[in-house]
Amino acid sequence: MNIQVVGVVGSGVMGVGVAQNLAQTGHQVIIVDISEEILDKAKQEIRNNVRFQGFFQKNEKAESPDNILQRIKFSPNYKFLEDAEFVIENVTEKWDIKKGVYAQLDAICQDKAIFAANTSAIPITRIGSLTKRADKVIGMHFMNPVPMKPMVEMIRGYHTSDETISTAKELLAQMGKESILVNDSPGFVSNRVLMLTINEAIFLLQDQVASVEEVDRIFKTCFGHKMGPLETADLIGLDTILFSIEVLYESFNDSKYRPCQLLKKMVDAGLYGRKSGQGFYTYNGAI
Repeated sequence: MNIQVVGVVGSGVMGVGVAQNLAQTGHQVIIVDISEEILDKAKQEIRNNVRFQGFFQKNEKAESPDNILQRIKFSPNYKFLEDAEFVIENVTEKWDIKKGVYAQLDAICQDKAIFAANTSAIPITRIGSLTKRADKVIGMHFMNPVPMKPMVEMIRGYHTSDETISTAKELLAQMGKESILVNDSPGFVSNRVLMLTINEAIFLLQDQVASVEEVDRIFKTCFGHKMGPLETADLIGLDTILFSIEVLYESFNDSKYRPCQLLKKMVDAGLYGRKSGQGFYTYNGAI
């Protein structure tokens, strides 16, 4: 199945990355968010990201931002998703918000359309229960920045069909990505481990065991990680980290997932990391 039209719901960091990647691989994209203002910002971010990519690739065949943007329709209206063959949802990790999104998608999209949840921690089976097409709901956990990451963690819900998995793998291949299929569980593999690591790193900072730079340097120099856990938290977004660890805490009822108080305080203060310009590190401009 050669998928041509893909819907993208949510134009935050992940939604912008997914839409850009799809457009760069020749897909027609419909990106939906709650306001024209947010969508205008997303359009500018995609333009800037494509230009930035071009500086490093030095590829004579690289397309201009204008050509890529011609493949993307920006709209605050869900009705335009009725033509989408595949929809990738990227909204914030809040259950009450996701519930409303899937109710609209299920009512508007064609029966054969597949829904992929780009979620960090919420179980795919639970998301599938919001629809009348649980067999066509799958998890696609993209990594940031999406266009530059070659691997996607794909999650099979309880009802997800083999046909849905096959189609999802094909779409990812069209996007130039490989996938690893795992079974459904809160946090899946990557975030069940990563969120614990980041949360514990923040506890180390709160307990004054080491500085931000020292924590990250240990992971980079001792273990060969490209980024330390606190740098990674800034890249993902501290608000997303908090949402994810709260989902794990609620799902497993295990104290090891208790969110660090310093993490909560920083999110309350609006210190989200790269996207706000300030997190554990200071950035020249918000992303």
